[in-house]
Amino acid sequence: MKPVEIIMLAINASMFLVVFVFGTTAKLQNITYLFRHPRLLVRAILSMNVIMLAFAVAVCLVFRPPTPIQIALVGLAVSPVPPFLPSRQFKAGGTTRYTFGLLVAAALVAIPLAPLAVEIVGRLMGLSVHMPIAKVAAIMAISILIPLLAGVAFRHFFPDFAERIRRPAALGANIVLALACIPVLVIETPVFWTLVGNGVLLCLVGFTVVGLAVGHFLGGPVPDNRTALALATGSRHPAISLAIASINFPDEKAVIAVVVYHLIIGALVATPYVIWRIRADKAGHAT
Repeated sequence: MKPVEIIMLAINASMFLVVFVFGTTAKLQNITYLFRHPRLLVRAILSMNVIMLAFAVAVCLVFRPPTPIQIALVGLAVSPVPPFLPSRQFKAGGTTRYTFGLLVAAALVAIPLAPLAVEIVGRLMGLSVHMPIAKVAAIMAISILIPLLAGVAFRHFFPDFAERIRRPAALGANIVLALACIPVLVIETPVFWTLVGNGVLLCLVGFTVVGLAVGHFLGGPVPDNRTALALATGSRHPAISLAIASINFPDEKAVIAVVVYHLIIGALVATPYVIWRIRADKAGHAT
């Protein structure tokens, strides 16, 4: 097995464990919440998958950034919530039922929607691109749905044990994820910097800022839901973007660098918003 494959295996394993730990804090009615509230579900799809996809396509058509940036932006726009986002949403005031409902709904909706969106965007941009629905389903199942349901089941059958292992398991998963990501950053940083002068920073910052604004506006009247949807709309699951690139543009290695740095830049850009929402949540509880 190649070193890169070992690194990616470690990242996937740690992300699986992260979602499993989240699952031990949820109930089955939490993860089906958005499907029982179709108005909130429609708002989430409109925010994450329709408006952000339109934004990404508009940026590509108007500014014509380099191909790796275009691929990454479109891929991010059709991707669901990243597996590690719920922890940040909880810290910023997101409710458990909405956050877990959003995680599951976004993963399931992405299975038919991502391939369809890739096909439509490809025709608009004159590109022959595709994304097999089976590939999207496999990614969503392995990285989100299976570990989340496993965590829920584990909590149901072993509630005391689940409570005891939750914190050490989460800590271990985060440590492994951080250690596994360091070699990726070392490898991809030189590639990323070759694109800096071509507007990659502006595109990634703009994607996060627009996503935060759109999600906050469409999150509905409940402040905690607005916070959760804003963070979900501004940051996405990296695996879908990478899969689109590997299937359609195998020679565009710079896409990996753009997607990896979207996670870092997006987190930095969203930090002021998170701080604001934490303070607003505390002020709301104080009154």
